[in-house]
Amino acid sequence: PPRVGKTALALDLCAGLLCLADDPARRPCRACAACRKVDHDNHPDLHRLYPSGAGLQVSIGQVRALIGELALLPMEGRFRIAVVEAAHRLNPDAQNALLKTLEEPPAGAVIVLCVDDEAALLDTVRSRCTRVRLGPVDPHVIADLLVERGLADAPRAARLARAAGGRPGVALALAAAPEALVVRGRLTRTLLDLTAADRRERLAAAPALLADALVLTDAARETPEAGPSDAAEPAPTSDDAPRSASPSERRRAALALIAAWRDVARDLAVAAAGGRGEVRELELLEEYERAAAGIDGAALAAFLSRLDGLSAAVEAYANPDLAVDVLLLAWPRTPRAA
Repeated sequence: PPRVGKTALALDLCAGLLCLADDPARRPCRACAACRKVDHDNHPDLHRLYPSGAGLQVSIGQVRALIGELALLPMEGRFRIAVVEAAHRLNPDAQNALLKTLEEPPAGAVIVLCVDDEAALLDTVRSRCTRVRLGPVDPHVIADLLVERGLADAPRAARLARAAGGRPGVALALAAAPEALVVRGRLTRTLLDLTAADRRERLAAAPALLADALVLTDAARETPEAGPSDAAEPAPTSDDAPRSASPSERRRAALALIAAWRDVARDLAVAAAGGRGEVRELELLEEYERAAAGIDGAALAAFLSRLDGLSAAVEAYANPDLAVDVLLLAWPRTPRAA
């Protein structure tokens, strides 16, 4: 899942491969010069690729430059390592350019692809990779992590861990930006209220929803997994007009909204099935149960499928504002709203 720790694991692997500790069992030691350089993202043998541009793609130009770097001998360590973050955003030309290197990598080269959606990769790319699958993390582990890092006390850490749905990156983002949790709650309440709204009210809510989503993208870029490309543009605020933001920011806002919407739809389905204890935001349990009472389960399942499809379309080419309008009109309705 997104923000579950794929990049964190990749960088941990990099530190282990580049660590200078004599005993392999101690690598990564987190204390040597190589480990510190990996932590500070300035090791000359570590190369990180990020999606860029309005389309948030990893381009063929980036891949060609990486192939050239991997062909050189290591400067300080035993390996040259490449980490491609959000590798599901490698465009087809970039994936084809990477094939030869994946099949016959230079001596001492290690390539790690961090992927949210494996289906976005070409079969020829997947067949040349060893897969390591990561799942949601136990909420108690996430809560302990937040307490250990001093980001929250135990009660707040437990609440953040539940809201994160097993994704440490989401929990860290919410903990690092206290206003993000407030914004997320407001966004959730708005989506639940819209189940009883007519079409005009739904479409009118789009700017406010995207403005809140912009704040969530701002919080996400403050976490350790955010790459330099995330910091290339000024951070948005809740007062920003989403439709006047840059194309890249509008796309990120739409993707953040879809991700939050998926969580709300999931919890709505759980509440409809009577799973009170499994709703992530317990403080909104009454609102979830009230909305779930009139929602058709089949319509909700169909909406979740549509969310996944439009998320992929927005990442690739679709107009983010139009995608949000489509979702607002497709959001299941209570009988009163219908």
